[in-house]
Amino acid sequence: MRLLARILVLLFTGRYALALAGNSSSGAVPSASDVGADLTFLFQNDLNWPTQADHNGTILISKSETHADALAACQVLNEALLTTEGVHFAEDMKSLLGYIAFQHSEFSSDSKFWVAASPATASRGCAAISLVGAQARVEAVGCDQRLPALCTQSAPHKRNIETDLSPQFQVKVKSKGLSVIGTRDHLSFRFLGIPFADPFTRFTYSKPFSTPQATISALTYGAVCAQGTVGSEDCLFLNVYTPFLPSGSSSSSTKALRPVLFWIHGGGFTGGEASDGIFDGGNMVSRGDVVVVSIQYRLGTLGFLALDDGVTNGNYGIADQITALQWVQTHIAAFGGDPSQVTIYGQSAGAGSVRALLASPVAAGLFQGAIAQSNLGGFGYAHTYTEYLTIQEEVDMFASALVESVGCSGKSAGEETLACLRGADVETLLGAPTAPRYIVVDGKFITSDHLQLSGQATTPAHARANKDVNVIFGWMRDDGADFIGSFPVNGTTLTSALLGSGLSQNVTNLVVNSTLFPLPQGSDALSNLFNLTSRIGTDGEFRCIDQATVIAAAKHSTFRSVFAYQFDRSYAGFEPIPGTCEPAKTAAFPGGDPSLPYYRCHSGELYYAFGTLGQDLKPFRDPAAGGDLLFSQVTVDAWASFARSGDPNPDAKFLQARGFTGVNWGKWAAVGVDGGLANGKGNAKGNGGGKETPLRILDVPSSNSGWLEEAQCDLLGYPFNMFG
Repeated sequence: MRLLARILVLLFTGRYALALAGNSSSGAVPSASDVGADLTFLFQNDLNWPTQADHNGTILISKSETHADALAACQVLNEALLTTEGVHFAEDMKSLLGYIAFQHSEFSSDSKFWVAASPATASRGCAAISLVGAQARVEAVGCDQRLPALCTQSAPHKRNIETDLSPQFQVKVKSKGLSVIGTRDHLSFRFLGIPFADPFTRFTYSKPFSTPQATISALTYGAVCAQGTVGSEDCLFLNVYTPFLPSGSSSSSTKALRPVLFWIHGGGFTGGEASDGIFDGGNMVSRGDVVVVSIQYRLGTLGFLALDDGVTNGNYGIADQITALQWVQTHIAAFGGDPSQVTIYGQSAGAGSVRALLASPVAAGLFQGAIAQSNLGGFGYAHTYTEYLTIQEEVDMFASALVESVGCSGKSAGEETLACLRGADVETLLGAPTAPRYIVVDGKFITSDHLQLSGQATTPAHARANKDVNVIFGWMRDDGADFIGSFPVNGTTLTSALLGSGLSQNVTNLVVNSTLFPLPQGSDALSNLFNLTSRIGTDGEFRCIDQATVIAAAKHSTFRSVFAYQFDRSYAGFEPIPGTCEPAKTAAFPGGDPSLPYYRCHSGELYYAFGTLGQDLKPFRDPAAGGDLLFSQVTVDAWASFARSGDPNPDAKFLQARGFTGVNWGKWAAVGVDGGLANGKGNAKGNGGGKETPLRILDVPSSNSGWLEEAQCDLLGYPFNMFG
């Protein structure tokens, strides 16, 4: 009955409707096939949000037609031919035309495109634009010529999560029986809240959406997954942001498919959602020319409960991520994405998910790139994100107490216990003191207690698939600052702080008595102690594990290539201890002065990685120096480059074509098969990258470094050779 009720709710709430007899409203929404040509969304995005409204986007209709037919094609999209006015029109079009020639083999640098006639050309007929030398020039041409068209793009400039739902901006994609109605904003085509899974019963594994002939409204975000006292169990939705909609009518559509970045949000496996404004994909799409997919997955008890009944095997949240990847393989080409060029990326628990997907034989072959931003591991809270529990361990430590606390213990059989749990109140299940949120070795999705990095995997096919994957692992400079415990108070000792954070008595004694972790000698004793525990927490919960991971992976050629980074600049982030993660505000820097001391906290890279700074109360802190804005541009360019080529160093020709030039901070080198160690130590520094400098320090400017804190990692019990 519960499953039937959910199906009925989905059918009649407008999230999707079965197209049994056609749909008059959806029939009016245009698609690329209706236009008869591929649609490319172009916007010259410098990521400077306050000035983005001054830049005009355009939609390229690739088919060569007469002026009248081109105008009619634009009108199908409720647009006109591109007007040649605007503050930045000439400069933007110079770059956009150059990029069209670079990206599309059917066009050259002197190709002409229909645009609206200006007063200067109207009396002489129709108008076209082309590159002449290094400038965009509009000229009068005969109206019977056959040219591709540049249409206006009039969707308004709004906050990235406030999509305009006006019908004139809507667009439709058709894929294998699905009709998905989305829209566009100032930056990209957007399809929000697409259900990627069939309705499911609680504590069963999801399967890819399979309703035949469905019309899906993808104009608004889907419900967040149940967490705390909010959200829904019916939450398996994904969002697609794309710069390209193929018509599917020619091989050129397939050749032009863009690489896909597949985002997995963090939140400790207990919270988070794909609809967070920080994660809006529009800026990455319009600057990087990639497709961004962001997904949701079940959380807490609903996503990770495992019982010893042989049926309830856990990892439902990880399985949901794989279901979404399977949906991508089936449908993303219709949205302009290349299913053979998918990069998974995530932060915190999302990075833990990336690690788990690399470890999963079921996920093998579903992606070709992986970026793990602040993957946790080591002592205390972090341990289970890298070392996976057995089902029995989770039952003994968490599930048994949960079953009792929600009133489902004492049942005569496993089926009765499961039936009781399926009928339990959602908030009770999620809020129980021992609510599980842990990846387990379930025997199907996860088959070993950690990611195998010694060149072996659970199956030969899995090992071969991983050898085709390029990976990046990295962390924030002070990632552990807010995980080691609360800010110390009078009477707190280093010993009590470390024991409280999860370190064993033995390792705590070694740390306290070692010269490797000296107490800073500033004037504030409590700040000195916090500085030290932050360093220990970052080493023991992030840096050591991730350095050991990439060293082992490179040594054994587990993946095609391996890169490592440390973010030395951050913006806000996870801050349970107020005042730790942002620099002090001054008269010259009212948003905070990044040159002053501050902690580079967990989640502090997210605004940069998505290019979503500059909105609301998150201004660029040092606009005159270009720091935050420049760093956003460099970070987005690196992530998009990795999605395109498996290399975070953008191709110089790509940057030139896009007009993104002027930054040269040296090369980010891959970690070598020797682990990037210089004489076994890897402590040299330099800007050239390579054997002695395998670690990229992401800052303004960025640089390269040897591995950090090797002796400290040894002392904490997480040596660089811990994975072989």
